[in-house]
Amino acid sequence: MIKKLFGRMLVTQILSAMTVTLCMLVDSIMIGRFLGVDSMTAYGLASPVLLVFAAFGSMLAAGIQVMCGKALGRGDKQRANACFTVSIVMAASVSVIGVILVLLLTDPICTLLGAGENSPQNPVFGLTRDYLRGFIVGAPGFIAAQIMVPYMQMSGIRSRLVKAVLALIGSNITLNLLNVLVVHQGTFGMGLASSASYYIAFAVGIPYFFRKDCIFKLRPKSVRISTAIRLLQHGVPTLVNQVSLVLLTFVLNKLLLSVGGNLAVAAFSVISTVGNLCYAFSSGIASVTLTLASMFYGDRDRASLHELMKIMVRMGIVLCGLVTGIVLLAADPLVTMFLENPAAKGLAVTGLRIFVLSLVPCSLNTGFKNFYQGVGQVAVSLMISVMQNFVLIALAAFVLSRMFGVSGIWMGYPAGELLTLLLICLIVLLRRPLRRGCFMLLRRDFGTGEEHCLELSVTEPAQVQGVAEAASVFCASEGLPPKVCAMIALCVREMAENIIAHGFRPERDNSIDVRIMIGGDGTVLRFRDNCQKFDPVRYMEMQAQDEPGAHIGISRVMHLVRETKYFYSLGMNNLTLTI
Repeated sequence: MIKKLFGRMLVTQILSAMTVTLCMLVDSIMIGRFLGVDSMTAYGLASPVLLVFAAFGSMLAAGIQVMCGKALGRGDKQRANACFTVSIVMAASVSVIGVILVLLLTDPICTLLGAGENSPQNPVFGLTRDYLRGFIVGAPGFIAAQIMVPYMQMSGIRSRLVKAVLALIGSNITLNLLNVLVVHQGTFGMGLASSASYYIAFAVGIPYFFRKDCIFKLRPKSVRISTAIRLLQHGVPTLVNQVSLVLLTFVLNKLLLSVGGNLAVAAFSVISTVGNLCYAFSSGIASVTLTLASMFYGDRDRASLHELMKIMVRMGIVLCGLVTGIVLLAADPLVTMFLENPAAKGLAVTGLRIFVLSLVPCSLNTGFKNFYQGVGQVAVSLMISVMQNFVLIALAAFVLSRMFGVSGIWMGYPAGELLTLLLICLIVLLRRPLRRGCFMLLRRDFGTGEEHCLELSVTEPAQVQGVAEAASVFCASEGLPPKVCAMIALCVREMAENIIAHGFRPERDNSIDVRIMIGGDGTVLRFRDNCQKFDPVRYMEMQAQDEPGAHIGISRVMHLVRETKYFYSLGMNNLTLTI
């Protein structure tokens, strides 16, 4: 089921990852085609400010994925709701403060970004300032849209998420065309169009959170500084990742200006925009990995974490390898959408073809980094973030630029990513002996060993009896008393039959995953299914009230249950019984 779940989540996560990128893509095309090279240069110089706000939104989103994922993995709805409430308060506060600061300090910010001084002989300064002022008013909607994504993913509300993304893209294209063809407000109008599109996307997504069946609830009384600190701590690796990207963009802009001038910066804007679209695939894989790793880690599910890492690696190699091939073949027409200047176009085509060679190793590095963030290896995740997104690429670009000029700067991307992958391998070799699952960096005593676990699947009613018998045989092989083995088999049969009766949907790929874990803390039964929302334990309680004596088998099993946890997340029912 993990592979199916990963695939379903990946499609919407890639689309979500493309939301910001697609708006930047539309802006780049419109600016490059209608407003000229100076405006394109201004747009490139303004990008670090956009990345700063993206960094904060990404940090909150990652903190939400880790904190809520672990809470839901443990069945702790109270902590999940506390995270939901605190994240909204933080997003609103920081975005409003950020808007005020940027509007007050626009001129010195433009100078710091490399736009020069404000003078009639320097049009780039005014163009950069105008874009920043137009874009910054949309910061609250921009950040709100970012943190809305993980909550909708964890709720399994993928269709509304797709609608919000489509609304974002459609409104941005429409408003940008309106700006360049009708109102003629230049780069200010382009920034303002992006702002409006974020608010439109947010308006499409927000109604879900007012529905009664929303799994996240606002709890103002749960707002605590300690919750905010934990949320930020969980998101720190992602913040460091984004700050590293801001620094990298700043350094490469300076390096390109010194080596190739404004044309090289304009080419870099195109490469960055197309590259960010390509990165949506690797960041989508990594984001799904972060959510699932956090949930499985909270559930102490070692086997699922191992399966998740294998899926992550395969997806990264196959999907990003395919994207690399497509971009290599289509580099020229892709660049033509943005630039007409022959010199700038030539630099961008060459740079794009070199850049995309970094996509596969980047996907692996980002996936490992997010996996480590999800399983509590924060120091490792931080190290990878800094080395991957700033130090190694910037260093490689600087060294290679001395030998190959502007092309050497583009070469810094694949060289830096390969060096990061080697660094991860070195960390694993130093911290864990070479054995199966060593790249997970988990303690040996984490979770239940695979030799003490049994995983079974039910996709049709006829399989239930066989699964129950297999459960009984496994428990007997682990030395459990015959009476306990029989009761566990009864529990498996009763739960599976009720899920089939009340959860299976016609003409759907229904599936129930049953996992039995036997360890020092007792025997744990976990049921996961992709069926309709259904809490079997609650159903049994209600039936027992209406029909005393009904479902006597489950009633007997409940006497052996020390703890019962149920939650609905990622479009799955999750039930855990500790015997």
